[in-house]
Amino acid sequence: MDQKHYYDMGIVGNCAYLGYIDSHTNVSFLCWPKFDSSFVFGGLLDDEKGGEFSIKPASGAYKGSQTYIENTNVLTTTIDCAEGKYQVIDFAPRFYQHDRYYKPLMLVRKVVPLEGTPRVKVTCRPVGEYGRTEVSSYRGSNHMQFEGLESSMRLTTDISLSYIAEGSGFVLNETKYLILTFGQPMEASLARTAERFLNETINYWRFWVKSTSIPHFKQEQVIRSALVLKIHQYEDTGAIIAAGTTSLPEAPGSGRNWDYRYNWLRDAFYTLTAFNNIGHFEELERYFQYIANVSSKEQERYQPLYRISGGHEINEVIHAELKGYKGNMPVRVGNQAYEHIQNDVYGQVLVSLLPLFVDNRFIGAERRTSVGIISHALDMIDRTMDEPDAGLWEFRDIAQKHCYTYLFHWAGANAAYKVARSLKDTDMMHKAQGLAQEAAKHIEACYDPARMVYTQGINVPHLDAACLQLIMMGYLDGGTAKAHTHLKALEKELKTKEGLFYRYKRKDDFGEPETTFLICAFWYVEALAVVGRVDEAVEVFESLLEYANPLGLLSEDVHAQTGSQWGNFPQAYSHVGLVNAAFRIARKLDQPNFL
Repeated sequence: MDQKHYYDMGIVGNCAYLGYIDSHTNVSFLCWPKFDSSFVFGGLLDDEKGGEFSIKPASGAYKGSQTYIENTNVLTTTIDCAEGKYQVIDFAPRFYQHDRYYKPLMLVRKVVPLEGTPRVKVTCRPVGEYGRTEVSSYRGSNHMQFEGLESSMRLTTDISLSYIAEGSGFVLNETKYLILTFGQPMEASLARTAERFLNETINYWRFWVKSTSIPHFKQEQVIRSALVLKIHQYEDTGAIIAAGTTSLPEAPGSGRNWDYRYNWLRDAFYTLTAFNNIGHFEELERYFQYIANVSSKEQERYQPLYRISGGHEINEVIHAELKGYKGNMPVRVGNQAYEHIQNDVYGQVLVSLLPLFVDNRFIGAERRTSVGIISHALDMIDRTMDEPDAGLWEFRDIAQKHCYTYLFHWAGANAAYKVARSLKDTDMMHKAQGLAQEAAKHIEACYDPARMVYTQGINVPHLDAACLQLIMMGYLDGGTAKAHTHLKALEKELKTKEGLFYRYKRKDDFGEPETTFLICAFWYVEALAVVGRVDEAVEVFESLLEYANPLGLLSEDVHAQTGSQWGNFPQAYSHVGLVNAAFRIARKLDQPNFL
């Protein structure tokens, strides 16, 4: 790893699907009909079995570069070759129509000649069942039909079908259009429809950005992160996925290749905080509904993660026939972590639902439907208080009493107390108060007085970046010496000279982690701001922006020494971290003397 590695691609999406387009114009990853369906294009994981949908020069070397149309999720890829230059504009249509959002399973590609007379070649070769199913194709009058998938796919275009079918190059001397649809054919006027959808989609995204509450601090980066987060929400249910990819390794050869196309309850509080920070109530409300629906179905334990439909089973399967990203195997579909015991989820649900009872934008009916969930989650904190768990880092063969779990027992119980107070439920108030005190005792059992730091767990000597949350969540007052010494101890052991943070340095099921976890570095920024080290928070925040790819997209992990991006991409959690850290700094900068 002697040079910086970054993910050379951007994403488009419309809250029904995500598509990944690389700087060579190939749709390198696209799952239809849902985020967690099989890919129909998966060259990211196997350049042979993953299929292809590209608009490349017919011959010769070329260079590609990408940008987003400002304040949108519309992606442009510019190709510069010996014969000229052209641009591909990719987008997933999204706009308001007929009193609802139009968000079809449709990828629109507009190909525009810019200079010279470039010769291009269009390849469209979808696959099914993660590359195991061959897709048959036949030609219509102005389209190609693909059969053998969950539903039919159709490519409607004004490019010669003979050129596409035979893989022949052609001279690009006028604007061309390609519209790929799943399930429903596109039978309207091609050019007029594509142009209308493009203009409507651009207008939608720009209006959405204008309705976003964003401080002046690092606006451009916060806007891009907000746009990324928006299209990671599956609007049909309100679920928000961790990432749209699977099996991008945390480090090369590490085996830490996971499927992130699901909704983790443990991320709920941070994600809702981000949407609340940017002032987007609609997305926040939809996510509330998802959490409430998932939680209401559980009689006993909550799973750490669920399908975007709210389904329970996420069985993990290894696809050994796929080569993996840059040869990194295995490729996993599903995630065994859904079987884990991760007891912080109960506190996450409680702090996430608290706004229903303290925010006057919600009405009484919405509160009443959540009272049973509040009571059940509080009961589960009581029942699991002394139970070891896998923790938020999802150890597969390690169970211990995690400080982070107790922090969310504490935070969740305090949230339940506030709910009970608003309901005038004295029994719940007493129970919540008692559980908060008990959780605090367990947190204090994690304190190492010799090193003046809270460790990963009770009778566990290892340090954990998750314990930065003790400062961020208000368990430790940022103005106290205890908060300062705790932060300094974590810095000393887990911080790199570049300002990045390891989750922990202990050996786990796969050895010692090689890369840093980007969200932890943003937590560090927040902790610095809370304790009053605002100038340092700004400095570290600005340094973290350098780890984005050229489009401003953040991965899950960063190799500290090379600055390389690793892990699933773009990672919603990393963009949540950026948004929340930026708002934390902005609030501090708005205060006189940073107090």
